[in-house]
Amino acid sequence: MNSPHSRNRRKFLRETATLTGVTALLGPKFLIRDAPPPCPVIDTHIHLYDPARPGGVPWPPKNNAVLYAPHLPKNFQQLTAKHNVVGGVVLEAMAEPADNEWVLNLAKDNPLIVGYIGRLFPAAPDFAAHFEKYAADPIFRGLRLSQKMLTEFDTKSFATNLQRLADRQLTVDVVGGSAMLPDVLRLARRWPELRVVIDHVPFKNWDGDLAELRKELAELAREPNVYAKISYVARRVDDRPVAAPEFYRPALDALTELFGPDRVLYGSNWPVSNLISPYENLFNIVADYFQTRGREAAEKFFWKNSRAAYRWIPRGAAKSLREG
Repeated sequence: MNSPHSRNRRKFLRETATLTGVTALLGPKFLIRDAPPPCPVIDTHIHLYDPARPGGVPWPPKNNAVLYAPHLPKNFQQLTAKHNVVGGVVLEAMAEPADNEWVLNLAKDNPLIVGYIGRLFPAAPDFAAHFEKYAADPIFRGLRLSQKMLTEFDTKSFATNLQRLADRQLTVDVVGGSAMLPDVLRLARRWPELRVVIDHVPFKNWDGDLAELRKELAELAREPNVYAKISYVARRVDDRPVAAPEFYRPALDALTELFGPDRVLYGSNWPVSNLISPYENLFNIVADYFQTRGREAAEKFFWKNSRAAYRWIPRGAAKSLREG
């Protein structure tokens, strides 16, 4: 019996492919043209770490041949310069103080880092002490909350500590899946001073079911402080990357229609994205799409909206980007 995933995948291919035959969509390399940089770019979702640092790193695991290696600002800069990426917002993958402090220290000598979203457990007894220390650094722009952290929504400590972020008008990134969205809606409504960014849309479970995507995001998209970070766009089918722009357009249309031109953001999820596709491939997917929507829409997506969402610090090559 075919699994629901297999049926959804076939349905997605039928609904989104305008080319003749599935084989035209697939290939060992992407076929999307290497589009010229549409405008300056702020990548709002990168991870930086160094397994060789004192004490090592808790993530990624040593047996991950793709990810277990130094991923530092110089690596990212060399990779993305041709795409006119002028800055990055670093997202912390772990919640230990040493991890947060390592990135903030790294940022001091690396102006490529224009913002940092850290990790702390809102219900932890030592939250306040760590938070106040991080928040004193202007590069610190907020916290990333997991689906598990959001289950503590109704605890006194969660409310007290989220209020600390709201008082400073910081940003909260939320990571999980569709199951977390009701709690994200509660968060956005209770603290309208916060900007709330939903990481890694479109979610995988929406492939082939755009009606479900629209249904699950409809209420959230109406909240003016909620942003959609399009940082999980590239797909593989039969262990090969999907090449055709037509494959991606329906989901991108749905997200931009729901959130409007002012609340969609570019993020790559580098280097985790390497598990699916090389950086230039996933960049070209969204560059191709937003160039068809015009220069203004591309500028909003690639950097202006991120300035509104994160209020990142203009420095380095991004110093001239002060609008939005």
